[in-house]
Amino acid sequence: MNLRGRAPAAPQIELPIETPRLILRDFKKSDLKAVHAYSSLEEVARYLVWGPNSLAQSKQAIEGFIDDQRMRPREIFDVAVTLKPKREVIGGAGVRIIDRDNLTGEIGYTLHPDYWGFGLATEATRALLDAGFNELGLQRIVAHCDQRNKASARVMERLGMRREGAFRGSKIIHGHWRDEYLYAILAEDFS
Repeated sequence: MNLRGRAPAAPQIELPIETPRLILRDFKKSDLKAVHAYSSLEEVARYLVWGPNSLAQSKQAIEGFIDDQRMRPREIFDVAVTLKPKREVIGGAGVRIIDRDNLTGEIGYTLHPDYWGFGLATEATRALLDAGFNELGLQRIVAHCDQRNKASARVMERLGMRREGAFRGSKIIHGHWRDEYLYAILAEDFS
């Protein structure tokens, strides 16, 4: 409790976050066309539990992101990844608190295929790891990927995350049991 008899505010991420090439900001309803442009693609959804999305599903996803923005304390920070200088939405990324008592979070990211291979997923995710550790005060951040998704595994490894587990038949993706990797990084190992 503070001197006024109120509990201190929960830590929050200050948005937008700017990196050399990107601006990470809250999603807006007007992002629907850009979000649907990547979330409707088979190649984007291949290793994910969602998609490819219909237009209605993309709209529902944005509405969910906006609902999460209103939560207090906010524990889910799904953000639009926008490319400078035009600030066009090229994907989404997020960090969420999954265990407040043990200061553990989880990250994820998705980009339009036109922007794959340029280090943008790494840049966006590095910024969210920094915010998770330095603004939310997390001790540990985890990420999962389908074992077939070599590009996502490379992103996590470039960020200094360690592969802590390989799980067989752990997730249903598009009607089939898939194997996945668990990666994690501790605050003390993040630079």
